[in-house]
Amino acid sequence: MSIEIQKLLDQYRSDEESVFNTWFINNDERLKAFRSIRRGVQEVIQDIKTRKFGNDFKGSSLEFVLNCITEQKQVFMGAAHAFYWKPKLRIPDIYENEENKMAFGQFLENCCGATKEEQLIKEIILLDQRGIKGLGPAVANILYFLHPEMIPPCNTAIVNGFNHLFNDKVKLGSWQEYLRMREVILEKNKQYRSALSRDLGAFSGFLFDIGVKKIMVGDEGALSDKEMEKIERLLKKRRKEVANEKEEENSHTEIQYHLLKIGHALGYDVISASNDRSKCHDGNNFSFISLPQFPDIGVEQDTHSTIALIDVMWFQKGTNKIACAFEVEKSTSIYSGILRLTDLYCSFPEDPSSLFLVIPDNREKELDLQLRRPAIRKNNVQMHYILFSDLRKYCDAICTLGESKETLKKIAKVVG
Repeated sequence: MSIEIQKLLDQYRSDEESVFNTWFINNDERLKAFRSIRRGVQEVIQDIKTRKFGNDFKGSSLEFVLNCITEQKQVFMGAAHAFYWKPKLRIPDIYENEENKMAFGQFLENCCGATKEEQLIKEIILLDQRGIKGLGPAVANILYFLHPEMIPPCNTAIVNGFNHLFNDKVKLGSWQEYLRMREVILEKNKQYRSALSRDLGAFSGFLFDIGVKKIMVGDEGALSDKEMEKIERLLKKRRKEVANEKEEENSHTEIQYHLLKIGHALGYDVISASNDRSKCHDGNNFSFISLPQFPDIGVEQDTHSTIALIDVMWFQKGTNKIACAFEVEKSTSIYSGILRLTDLYCSFPEDPSSLFLVIPDNREKELDLQLRRPAIRKNNVQMHYILFSDLRKYCDAICTLGESKETLKKIAKVVG
């Protein structure tokens, strides 16, 4: 079995369309998601504590968290389904049952604060013992983004892949079965660490690809025409997703460069997100017009790390005073960008900078809806937004004729 697993892992790592290559590695959005989701979970906890959580998934802070997770695509595409409120079945029973809601909030808070594996397992067992209808191992998809080295994600494809690889019969929807599966995953991940990662997302993606039959295990006999067509549709879809993501990444890099270029031309010190500084657009390296490192802005390390992930920032020349901050949103969660800009605002409420979201033209209505949500408006943060088409159209003119950041606001819009 060990020889076969190693062979399958080699296939998994070498396939450009595998989860390993399209989601796990070389994916800046995956890395950004961890902070956005942790911040979102903390909002869920606070909403439950202050009894602002509401009685439905739609419009709740939990929906924001699951949106951030499902936008990771592939492994997490259906992660939100388990949390939809199904009134006829009354599952998951955390919306209208106040006792269950408080228990769920305390569970999330305890898991956020956990530092050891034993603490997480204890919280899972205690949650399971409460017998809250419909609140099963789908919660592990949230916990994974809080503790990626201790909690693997869980869905139908991962369970199917696990059962197929290890000839097991783990049942979906049972916490006890999940914990048993988790032990095997940890053991095998340790055994094959050199081919994988301490982050359990790599091994979970491997099981996912087996579960959807992208990686074939053992001698299963000839597949039916229907099964072959299904697999071909899956592969075609995956190839299209890879191509789309590459195109989106190129657009994101282009827009970041325009923002850096404009800021530099207007006399500001500029810098891109900490994980984007080696990027290049059309032969122009970001490093040639950017600060060599992010300035010390006098905030605690965790907040500093979050703000340093903002796509582009402008500083007053020769100082650490923030002039503008920009989040560029493609198909990823607009909410996560709003959170990062809100973090910045809350850190400097007495000295607000200009906050901008830069979005594709077809996401204007979506942005309007997000910024009008009560959960966002309660912070009283004014954010401008700029459309991709307007930034591209007026970039050179602003560089030539602009005088300050106020010039940029002439092509920006404000919700409200």
